[in-house]
Amino acid sequence: MSGRGAGRQPKYQRIAAELRAAVEAGTYGPGERLPGENDLMATYGVARMTARQALGVLQAEGLVEARKGAGVFVRHFRPIRRLGVERLAHARWGEGRSVWEADASGRELVVDSVEVTDEDAPPVVAGVLGLADGERVCVRRRRYTLDGKPVLLSVSYLAADLVAGSAITRPDTGPGGVYARLAELGRAPLRFREEVRSRMPGAEEAEALALPAGVPVMLVVRTAFDAGGAAVEVNDMVLDSSAYVLEYGFEA
Repeated sequence: MSGRGAGRQPKYQRIAAELRAAVEAGTYGPGERLPGENDLMATYGVARMTARQALGVLQAEGLVEARKGAGVFVRHFRPIRRLGVERLAHARWGEGRSVWEADASGRELVVDSVEVTDEDAPPVVAGVLGLADGERVCVRRRRYTLDGKPVLLSVSYLAADLVAGSAITRPDTGPGGVYARLAELGRAPLRFREEVRSRMPGAEEAEALALPAGVPVMLVVRTAFDAGGAAVEVNDMVLDSSAYVLEYGFEA
């Protein structure tokens, strides 16, 4: 049955599947060049557009990257395993460790851009945080790089009145980050909710994350709730989908 299904696949998808299998088997290692359009045309007897589509599938998956004038190469980057539950445990940020370090696994994680502003609350954020008309939010915008590669854009929203005068309003929030500072303010996060979806990036997002053409992003919106059930932070994240594996562990 699977063979008949494969036979109905468009030629470019079958070529892409063979190239993907060759990469996964190690025939083409990180940094190595894949056969080009002319090679694929000769090997499979297809038109240039078909060969181009096949390579485009692998680029969209983030498995390979095109280098202008040089060809298509297997990407070097090793995906990040994002532990959705463990990283938010109180035992981590409560002991002064960054939740983001859980993703790094010993690799070099850097926040290479931080902007903190005081702004009008977007209507959706105001609704989640329970803010009245005219109340403002502290907005923290960051870009994270791993091994020198941009992988994540993060924007946090917190009620400006709640965090006024605290380290949350400064670029460096100190050990344990925002959640440790919220605990000092008597509003420690007790529960989190994450919503995950995907889409193609906007032009600014693609530029900020240095995304190859055709690579989608994952959107993770996390809301942190205090002991009383009130939302204390909304964190809107844009992830390079080719750079992340999202892992969530649950008790039965």
